[in-house]
Amino acid sequence: MGFRKKNKSPPVLSHEFVIQNHADMVSCVAMIILLGLMFEVSAKFAIMFITVQYNVTLTPDDRPEPSNVYQYGPKDIATVFFYLLITIILHALIQEYILDKINRRLHLSKTKHSKFNESGQLAAFYLASFIWGCSILTSEEFVTNPTFLWEGYPHSHMVFQAKFFYICQIAYWLHTLPELYFQKVRKEDIPRQLYYICLYLFHITGAYILNLHRLGLVLLVPHYLVELLFHASRLFYFSDENKQKGFTLWALLFVIARLLTLTLSVLTFGFGLSRIDNQGFSLAEGNFNVLTVRMTCLSAICLTQAWMMWKFINFQLKKWREQSQIQASKKKAVSPKVKTSKKELSRGGSANGVMKPDDKTSPRARKTKTS
Repeated sequence: MGFRKKNKSPPVLSHEFVIQNHADMVSCVAMIILLGLMFEVSAKFAIMFITVQYNVTLTPDDRPEPSNVYQYGPKDIATVFFYLLITIILHALIQEYILDKINRRLHLSKTKHSKFNESGQLAAFYLASFIWGCSILTSEEFVTNPTFLWEGYPHSHMVFQAKFFYICQIAYWLHTLPELYFQKVRKEDIPRQLYYICLYLFHITGAYILNLHRLGLVLLVPHYLVELLFHASRLFYFSDENKQKGFTLWALLFVIARLLTLTLSVLTFGFGLSRIDNQGFSLAEGNFNVLTVRMTCLSAICLTQAWMMWKFINFQLKKWREQSQIQASKKKAVSPKVKTSKKELSRGGSANGVMKPDDKTSPRARKTKTS
């Protein structure tokens, strides 16, 4: 892990050396790109990495002042690469100065330690993305007019915040792939993480390229809220296993988010885009409003939501079985004590060594009988 002070340094360019110092190496690459701005020869290439490309100035009829909007293109790959480097550095900073310090206090096992780091990183990302996405949506017309999801398609022009949001989203999920190596993720956890990383990249990149960034943003914001609640609840659970109320609220919001995603997707692809006048396929205009593309996008979203619900139901069933087993074991542990206490009460008509008054074997009864 970068930014750590080690007593023994591993061999240069070994696996352990790269893992311990990867953030420092990435920082050097980012600094080289930034230093390129100082020279006229390299400034043109450095700007392509740092700033958002494809700026277009439009003058709408209803507005006297021109507005700056952005399109996408192949130069965005360079921008994504630079912010991927920045994300790796921020990942190392959060890990070193926040999560590792908390881990030392909690004394977690290796399995919980890995899950705690994963939830800590994702909770920070979901929180920042949720706030950022809400700020973009408040400036749009979705709250008052949901038809803005498909009206005016293709939405080939984006405001700066929307395009930068998608650049950072793609950069973050791409950076999680090398982090599987840097964080020494266990082999049994790699397939599970690869599944959701690839799903995020597939859907976010698809919405960006197909000019469906409005729909993608609207679907990402509630989804990130649900995921934020889950990982925050898991962090509290690792600190105190009695704190499980957050999972109940997460389960409720998870189902609502899935229904909301399906509803908006069917409304956009099934009714909105199919009824607008601008139908056709054109790469130059960024228009992908044809039946094949619409059905492919809707099928991908529906299959993803079905897979997520399947995983959710299996998780809840597994949790319910574990709780039922714990309760059954507690009942078995209590029942033998109850049986032994009943035997003691029925033994000899006396309990706890105290003789009852009507006990015929007591000395007082024998004395009266002899008299």
